[in-house]
Amino acid sequence: MSAPVGDIGLIGLAVMGQNLILNMNDKGFTVVAYNRTTSKVDDFLANEAKGTKVQGAHSIQELCAKLKRPRKIILLVKAGPAVDSFIQQLEPYLEAGDIVIDGGNSHYPDSIRRTQELEAKGLLFVGSGVSGGEEGARHGPSLMPGGSNAAWPAIKEIFQKTAAQVNGEPCCDWVGETGSGHYVKMVHNGIEYGDMQLIAEAYDILKRGLGINESEIADIFTTWNKGVLDSFLIEITANILKFNDDDGVPLVTKILDKAGQKGTGKWTAIAALDAGTAVTLIGEAVFARCLSAIKDERVRASKVINGPQRDAFRGDKQQFIDDLEQALYASKIISYTQGFMLMRETAKELNWNLNYAGIARMWRGGCIIKSVFLGDITSAYEKNKDLESLLFDDFFNKAVHKAQPGWRRVIAQACLWGIPTPAFSTALAFFDGYRSEVVPANLLQAQRDYFGAHTFRVVPGKENSRLPKGADIHINWTGRGGNVSASSYSA
Repeated sequence: MSAPVGDIGLIGLAVMGQNLILNMNDKGFTVVAYNRTTSKVDDFLANEAKGTKVQGAHSIQELCAKLKRPRKIILLVKAGPAVDSFIQQLEPYLEAGDIVIDGGNSHYPDSIRRTQELEAKGLLFVGSGVSGGEEGARHGPSLMPGGSNAAWPAIKEIFQKTAAQVNGEPCCDWVGETGSGHYVKMVHNGIEYGDMQLIAEAYDILKRGLGINESEIADIFTTWNKGVLDSFLIEITANILKFNDDDGVPLVTKILDKAGQKGTGKWTAIAALDAGTAVTLIGEAVFARCLSAIKDERVRASKVINGPQRDAFRGDKQQFIDDLEQALYASKIISYTQGFMLMRETAKELNWNLNYAGIARMWRGGCIIKSVFLGDITSAYEKNKDLESLLFDDFFNKAVHKAQPGWRRVIAQACLWGIPTPAFSTALAFFDGYRSEVVPANLLQAQRDYFGAHTFRVVPGKENSRLPKGADIHINWTGRGGNVSASSYSA
C-alpha cells in the first residue's frame, strides 16, 4: 500500500462538508473525503473537487489508511447518535494519539463524554464549533475547538489557516478542555438569537411605531452599519428589507411571522438556569420565538384584547431613531455581558481555562455575530483577563452611560404604543438590577423562610442576640411554627 498522503480526513459530504474540504484544499492541505453513501464521494471528486488535491475514500478503513499520523478526522454529520456511530466505526483503524474532531452542532455534555471516552482508549477528541454557514465554510469560518489539549498542536495550523482572518489574525484559537468548544459555540448561538430579536424589535418600532416603510428602514440600518452597530446581521437586515418581490412589494412583508428554532438558543437558556446566571436576554429571545409560533392564537387574541391607541409620533423623529440606535447598542452590550458571565461561571464549575479575549477574537469574523463590536470585547479582555463583567470595562461603561437616556426613552415610548420589546426591556431591567446595591430579595427570602423555613442571613452590622452573625437563621414568624429549619439555604 502506498504511503499516506492526507493531512486530514473529513466524513460527511453535505454542503458544509464539501465547502470546508475545498477551503482546506485552497489553503494547501490534502484532504481525504468519505461519505456513508460512497457514490457522493465519486460525484464530489468528478465535479466540485475536480482538479484539486482532494482524495476520496470508499470505506472507513481506506480513509484511515490514507491519512498521515497522527490521523486527524473531522466528522460533519448530524449531531447525536450518528457521531457516536462513526467514532465506533473509526476506532478499530486508529492508533494512540490519533484525533477525532466533531465539527457538528453537538450539545456540549456529549463532547465532555466523548473526550473522556476516547482519552481512556489513548485517542484524542476535539469538539469544535463551526460558524458561518455554507459561505463561511468555503471562504473562512469561525472555528471554536476544544477537547483534548494534546490535540491542539497537531491541528492548529490547519484550523487557523482554514478559519476567517481579521486584521491578519485567525478567527480560531484553542478554547479549552473537554466540551468547552461546543459550549462556546452554544453561547455564540444564544447570543445570535438575542441579536436577531433586538434587530426585529427595532424594525417593529420603526414600522409600527414611526410608520416608516421597509425601504426607508433599510436606509436606517445601512447608516447604522457604518457606526457602532457595524455587523453582519445589521448588513443582511438592510439587504432583506430592500429585497422586493416581483410585484414590487417588500418580500419580508409576505413572510409569515412564525419563527423556527433548532434548539441551541434553548440550550443556552437552560444552561443559564442550571448555572444560576441571569442570561435574561437570550431567554427572552427564545420565548419570543415560542410566542411567534402560536400564530393562530395570537390572531384570535388580536380580535378580543385591546391595547393602547397608537397615536402618531409627534416628537423629533431623527432624535428617536438615534435613540433607537443607542438602545440597540446598549442592549447588545448587556447580551454579550451576560453571555461572557455565563461562560465564566461554567468555566469555574467545570475547571475549564477559557481564554475570553481569544473567544471574542474568534467571533470577529466568519460567523453570524461577527461585528466591529467584538474587537472592543477582545480589547477589554486583553487588558484584564479576569474581568468580571464588560460593564466594569471603561469603554463599555462609558458606552452604556452614553446610551442610557435614549435607551429609556425608546422603551417607554414602545410601552405607550403597546409594541412588545421583550429583549430591549429585559436588557434594561438587568442593567438596573445589576447596578442596584439593594434589591428586594430580602423580602423574597423572608417569604421563603415564613412558609418553608428556608432560613436567611443578616445584613452585616445588623446582628443582635436574636440575629447572630454569619448564621443561616430561621424565625418563628407566627408563634405557631417550629424552630427547625430546612436543610438548604438555596432550596
